[in-house]
Amino acid sequence: MTILLIGCGRMGGALARRWSSGERVMAFDPDATLPDGVERVANLDDVSGESDLVVVLAVKPQTFPALAPALRRVADCRPLILSIMAGVPLSALAAPFGGSGRVVRAMPNTPAAIGRGISGLVAGQAVSSADRDRAGGLLGAVGEVVWLATEGDIDLVTAISGSGPAYVFRMTEALAAAGVRLGLAEPVATRLASATLTGAAALVEAESCALADLRRQVTSPGGTTAAGLAQMDEDAGIDDLMARVAQAAARRSVELADQGVNLVNDPD
Repeated sequence: MTILLIGCGRMGGALARRWSSGERVMAFDPDATLPDGVERVANLDDVSGESDLVVVLAVKPQTFPALAPALRRVADCRPLILSIMAGVPLSALAAPFGGSGRVVRAMPNTPAAIGRGISGLVAGQAVSSADRDRAGGLLGAVGEVVWLATEGDIDLVTAISGSGPAYVFRMTEALAAAGVRLGLAEPVATRLASATLTGAAALVEAESCALADLRRQVTSPGGTTAAGLAQMDEDAGIDDLMARVAQAAARRSVELADQGVNLVNDPD
């Protein structure tokens, strides 16, 4: 198998580093500094003869229409297409390949950079079970993989796990800021909040019980944690807040998908 990365930025580079130890990896990105073991491709004609090719689209979605003509150069290889671009639907991804390409859409998240990500995947109609295994294996190298029932589920995955790391970082920022307001030095508050985040995440992974059970284990009736949680649940509470956060992200994902269709259909 040969993997051709179109775009080798932060996420593409993280994937390339994981894959290059066991597969031939090439990158079509004139500006990127490539990881060790990754070959630079200056012209897609140079890979048009590959017989077992996986093309990974890891560029910003607004650049895809300009790339589409170049991608037609590898269409004769009948490659498996794995896209990690946000907002570009399966139909648009298949267009450079005659509309019937073997296309998988995926939404990874940033912990994939350290092999701890999770990706939601959805397959186009032309994708075989072997293709699914291959796409799942590639993204499984950087974390967990969840196959989705419909393409619309990608927008929901984007709202939860795709954008989720930023929500967690923002909540941790707020916890650190609260520590500063209480009187802790900023470096101490940041260290306490950050270590609490990583420790709690490790506990979730180590224990087999539900999240609610983990919360109850640290919450004594009438204690300090109960007092803090009561504030989180006051009025509409944190459940309502997180619902609104996820809904906003999902709506934006749908909007970007609509824009992606328009970009491909009318690139000018």
